[in-house]
Amino acid sequence: MKIAAALAPLQAHWRSLGPREQTLVRAAALLVGLALLWWVLIAPALGILRQAEAQQRGLDAQWQRVQSLQAQAQAMQSQPKMGHDDSLRALQASVKQGLGAGAQLNVVGDRATVTLRNTPADALAQWLAQARVNARAIPGEARLVRSQADPAAWDGTLVLSLPPQ
Repeated sequence: MKIAAALAPLQAHWRSLGPREQTLVRAAALLVGLALLWWVLIAPALGILRQAEAQQRGLDAQWQRVQSLQAQAQAMQSQPKMGHDDSLRALQASVKQGLGAGAQLNVVGDRATVTLRNTPADALAQWLAQARVNARAIPGEARLVRSQADPAAWDGTLVLSLPPQ
């Protein structure tokens, strides 16, 4: 009853409008309704659809990276086990070849510490990958800072774990 009482003045005003004014009010209400429908329901859904393709490409790239890492892990697992001495020899050779005179190797037990001086970043990245695969050396600690002499080079120490003796 309260709603009917509240709407009574509006209904009376509506009836007092001419057919032309009623048509204009209906058109305005329809326009407002369509705009509201667009802003609330359609526009957000279209925005999501526009972003979906880019998100799919990003997820596909991540999936390819995961697949690549899985293949690398399986390849490393299938390699024969390497003893401590063989791993140490491979690591020593890789330090001399990959890092040159700017690196020193110190081995204590199953831990190898490599001290770097002005080592180029790309050479370090390649050497780390080579040490992981060829010497089965796993990086455990890294204390690196950019070289004062060359901002594209590193100074510091790396601690690697070797296979047990």
